[in-house]
Parts: sequence; C-alpha cells; structure tokens
Amino acid sequence: MRPDIYLLYLLLRLVSLFPLRTVHAVGAWIGRRAVRNRSRSARYTAVNLRLTRPDLDDAARAALLRETMEASGQSVTEVAAIWGGGAETSLGLVREVIGGELFEAALASGKGVIIAAPHLGCWELLNYWLCSKTPMAILYRPPRIQAIEALLRKVRGKLAPEQVRAEGAGVRTLFKRLGAGGTVGILPDQKPREGEGEFAPFFGVDALTMVLLPRLAARTGATVLFSFAERLPQGAGYRIHVLPAPEGIDSADLKVACTALNRGVEQCVERAFPQYQWHYKRYTAYDRADPYKTINPFA
Repeated sequence: MRPDIYLLYLLLRLVSLFPLRTVHAVGAWIGRRAVRNRSRSARYTAVNLRLTRPDLDDAARAALLRETMEASGQSVTEVAAIWGGGAETSLGLVREVIGGELFEAALASGKGVIIAAPHLGCWELLNYWLCSKTPMAILYRPPRIQAIEALLRKVRGKLAPEQVRAEGAGVRTLFKRLGAGGTVGILPDQKPREGEGEFAPFFGVDALTMVLLPRLAARTGATVLFSFAERLPQGAGYRIHVLPAPEGIDSADLKVACTALNRGVEQCVERAFPQYQWHYKRYTAYDRADPYKTINPFA
C-alpha cells in the first residue's frame, strides 16, 4: 500500500472511533452546505427531484432537497466510518433484517442468486452483510486511482466480495458463477455504455437502463432479489431490506425486462426516498437533450 493511501487508511480508522450519530451529523452539515452553495451535486439533485416529484410545490421540494442532500453527505462520512471500523464491527450496526428469509430460500434453491443493489442507503454495509452469508462476486468498474484497490482489499478483509470487471471476461465469470448456483451482486441503476442499454421509465421518466441483469436472469434462471441497507435516524444503525423482483425482469422482451428492473429499484427507493443517490445524472442519454443543462433547478 502506498504511503499516502496508508495515511488515508489511518484517517478512516480515526473516523470510525466517533459515534455513528456524530459521523452522520457531520455528513448532514456537509449536505446542507452543498445546498447553500448550490454545488453541482445539489443542482443535479434538484433537477432529479423536479423530474421525479413534479407534484410537489416549491416549499415541499426545497425541504426534500435539503433532506436528500443531508442524506447524501451522510453517505460519504459513513463510508469512512464503515471502512475504518472493519467488517465485523460494522455488522454490529445492523439492527433489523426485513425479507432475510427470501435470501435464505434463494440460496437454498441452488439456482443462483442475483442481488440488485441500487445506489441507496449504505451499500458498503450491505456488501458486508451479504458476504457474511455467502461468497459473492460483484460487477464493478475499477477506481480511477488504481492504488485505491489496495485500500479496499485492506478495509474489506475476509468479507471482501470477488470483484469482477465490467467487461467481456468478467461477464462470462458471472454467468459461470450463477450456473454453479452462486451469488452475484450488480448495481441495477448504473447507466450503461452507449449501445448497451434500453430506455425504460424510472419514476415516470425514460432512463437508459442496463440490459445485463435481465439477460443474466433469463439465461441462468437465477433468482433476482433487490436489497439495500437503510440508514436509521439519530445514528441508531441500519435496517437491511430484501425484496422480491417484479414480474417480468427475466423477460426476453428487453423493454418489459428493463421496465421491471426500474420498478424494482423504485420499490426500494420509496422505502427510503432521500437516501437514494439523487445527485447521479440518471436521465442523461447519448441521443437526447441533457435535462441537467436545460432545466433550471432553482427556478
């Protein structure tokens, strides 16, 4: 591990010594400051809220923007605490599991399990929880700073998932793992590359949606489950949710399958709406107008 990365690791360890309530309070302050400064993430979030919650009046939308940006800041500071504290310590913050029996039944079936984990709540803690139940491979894109991978291996320890690159060989690995009855994790709301997606409604607005997960489900017969770790108020810990996938997610008709995929993400988000990564440019496309340039978020 490079010296600068090791210093970052020591900083994470320091952050983990503070109570989770304090860590979240700092994150919320960062989020409120981003709103005041009209930062880029706040602007993107405001646009997304206009698109997905068009029925709200200005006051209600402003309140939701503040709450959402507070949660966004908390997601940053809590990752430092989760990584710094280590997997075993972090798992002690799980207070409740809803739908855990669905995951146990899917594992017992031996048909393979696909975990669709949206950018919602504390996904790093969800990784730990899933990997404490079964070995798992996750599809990922390498970090821009290659040395960060050494940090991730260190903080995740023995509960680290197998990281499979989002490329041809990696996808073949996922098919093999599922064919052998294993478990894989995928971010279902990751915007696909040009030519690799299908438009489907997401909160009533068409969004370019990945086709990989539906194809994996259709070709392997694996069980698809949605899951996320909800952040509880006042630093009380986390609640794990496991939900069944909507019907049609394994359809050969990609429009049907991607619509079901986005509906599954929506069902998760509605349980903890402000905790979704709303600063993500979910509605950009390669052949359509960019709403993040055409919509005035603070009008």
